[in-house]
Amino acid sequence: MKLYGMALAALLLLAGCGEEKAPAPAPRQSAEAPPDIPVMGEELAVVALGDSLFTGYGLKEGESYPVRLEVALRARGLNARIANAGVSGDTSANGLQRLAFTLDAQPRPPALVVISLGGNDMLRGIAPDQTEANLDAILTELGKRGIRVVLLGMLAAPNLGKDYAARFNPIYPKLAKKHGATLVPFFLQPLMDRPDLVQADHIHPTTAGLDALVGATVDTVAGALPRPAVQPPR
Repeated sequence: MKLYGMALAALLLLAGCGEEKAPAPAPRQSAEAPPDIPVMGEELAVVALGDSLFTGYGLKEGESYPVRLEVALRARGLNARIANAGVSGDTSANGLQRLAFTLDAQPRPPALVVISLGGNDMLRGIAPDQTEANLDAILTELGKRGIRVVLLGMLAAPNLGKDYAARFNPIYPKLAKKHGATLVPFFLQPLMDRPDLVQADHIHPTTAGLDALVGATVDTVAGALPRPAVQPPR
């Protein structure tokens, strides 16, 4: 199957086989803005709550989406610090279970939580309504705490069938609208049909793949962060 199917099935942990296109040129998207923008304002705490797409699986220590995202935000002058709360294999239920502990363990309440959960639910055959309920509970708790959210959406793998996709795919836009969260419709979109951006397991992004993911989402995350208060002139 093509890389499109492989990447959509990535969180199912299914190794793809078959047709791959020759590596294409590196994407023009950049995870970093020009480095001459000074970091301004009070530090903004961010929590990245997710699964192996946040842990930097298969990469060198310190290479992960949250780490690269922090660099990109700071390169845009945003004084953001991201706590990586990614756990490989986590389902939406696991994320919900550890949510309160994760938030309470932070030195101060986060200004924003970036969420990538739900893909591993597919691997375990969890019904989409349960995934929706878990993500709904996560967003409800964050809303009670007054914390902004960026929800990184997923799409169902084609091999799961049209019925599953019809129940799974609407979860993310539905919940983003309900809770006023900022939505990235499909987090893995920059990796589609780009075998050069995916590791040999046909699952996780390479370092270049991380840059593509960050480059496609950094402006959305930046826009979701609260703007620092402007001090009046004295």
